[in-house]
This record gives sequence, structure tokens and C-alpha cells, in this order.
Amino acid sequence: MKTIITLLTTLFMAVGLTVCSVHANEQNLQIFSAPNEDAALSAKTIEKAFNKTGLFVDVNNDMNSIFSKRYGNVYHDKYNLAIFTNTKLVKKLMKKHPSIGLITPLSMSIYSAKDKSINISTLSLAGMSRITGIDQADADLIAYAKLVDLALHNALAKGKYLSVKHATNNENLVTSFTTEFELEDGDTYADAKDSFKEEFESEISPVGFLVPKSYMIEHEDYDFFDTYSIIRFNAIFPVSKNHPDAGAYAPFSLAIYKKKDDDTVHISFPSIKNWIKDLDIKDKETADAVTQTHIMIQEILEELTE
Repeated sequence: MKTIITLLTTLFMAVGLTVCSVHANEQNLQIFSAPNEDAALSAKTIEKAFNKTGLFVDVNNDMNSIFSKRYGNVYHDKYNLAIFTNTKLVKKLMKKHPSIGLITPLSMSIYSAKDKSINISTLSLAGMSRITGIDQADADLIAYAKLVDLALHNALAKGKYLSVKHATNNENLVTSFTTEFELEDGDTYADAKDSFKEEFESEISPVGFLVPKSYMIEHEDYDFFDTYSIIRFNAIFPVSKNHPDAGAYAPFSLAIYKKKDDDTVHISFPSIKNWIKDLDIKDKETADAVTQTHIMIQEILEELTE
């Protein structure tokens, strides 16, 4: 199989659109915050609010439980990472933009702050556009961002958006591969894809990666369209210390799809090394963990698609 590795550069689209009249945010991530002195709000209440809004939370992990067992330490009183989707909007976007797989599912961090507030970090409309290359003026992308905005307000009724001033990097935003699947007698492309996934997971698991959820999205234009939600604790643990809003990027999504009447299989993920600039990571050890995570996934995919 022949591999073509392309590092895609997606231009940041700053067209002046806003998710709603009270929220104009050209930052790539947004943090929605509410007072929570009585601890009435939690990751569970937020999950329920998102579900009622139509953004279905498939995974909502208490990371402190994991971190304390693995590392004997936690950095925040409460820290959850969750993933969520709206399949109807994803399918509408898939027809025009297969790159929507790069943010399927969307992710968020839910965490407490020293002032007893509860905070939710998600991608903004600008961030969704930047990663996927879908124009901010796209009606379906706007609808997705508005749904996130609605869910945030439903989850934290007294909430507000905090000021975010992260750097913006627009180079090598996505790491992509193309290949072709050679079918054995009697196999379908879906069979070949399942074999690829099995081999991929067998490669990433021993080096500390987990796939908490995978999605198989059926669409008439594709032989298959799958995405894998992937996390590596050795990266998110050090990053979360000073950058709990990293949950807007982690877990990250890997998309693999093949359009009908096209032999090419496309595989891509948002470049993890961009977390360093996107989150203003200054600590060298933390930055090295992020870079290593990116390199590991890239090298595994290079090997599997060569």
C-alpha cells in the first residue's frame, strides 16, 4: 500500500460571526464558568443538561480517580473529561465536509477552580472551523456551535464566558495519511477497516493510549466513516496541572473514512503538538510529553499505512 503523508495547513477564518449576540469569541477554545459554592453543580448535572439539549455525552470520566491511582496526585478538586456528539448535525456536515470527523466527538473538560467556581472548556466556533477547515459561515457548523452554547447555558444557568487569551497557531493543524486497503477474498471494505482498527489499537495500547469510544457513522456517500476518541494519560495529566482547559482538545479524534467509488482511504487527526502553542505551555517537561504523544501516533500510522 502506498502512503501519502500530508501535513495540512488550515487558515484561521475570522469573518466576524458570533455564536450568539452576547458571545463573540475568536479564540479557539471557550471557558464557561459559574459560581458553585454549594457544590450543587457537577459533571453529572452538566452531562444531564447536555443530553437534554441534544448533545449526547458518551463518556464522562472522573480523571482525579484515574490520576490518583496512576500518579498519586491530583491538581484540581474536580476534573472530568467528557466527549459528546450530535449525530444529526455530523451527518449533515459529512456530506460536504468529511473533515468534521476531526472533531467527532467533541470534547470538554469540567473542572473546579480555587474560587469554588465550576468551569467547562470546549471548542468555540472559531476552533471548530480552524481544525476542520469548514468556513465559519457554514450554516450547519454555526448550528453545531450554537447547540454547544445552548448546552453550556442550560448546564450552568448563572454562567458566563471567561476571557481567553491563548496564542493562535495556524500551521500544520492536521496530520493526515492516505492509503488503500487490499481486500482478501470475500472481504468488504468494512472488514478491512475493522482489521486496521484492531491492529491500530494493538499498537497504541502498549504505549499508553486508550480508545474510550469509537463511532461508526453510516452515510450513503461512504463505504465507511469511523472516528476514534483517543487519550494518553501521560500527556493530559501534566498538561492539566496548569491548563485544565485542555479538555477542549483531549481526548482527540482520529478519523478514518473511504468514499464510495474512490479507492483512497483517508486517516487524519488534529496535530497534538499544537497544544503547546494553543495552550501556551511553557514547561519543557510537559511540552515534551505532548510532542512525544504526537510523534508516537504519527509513527504508528506511518507504519500501518506504508
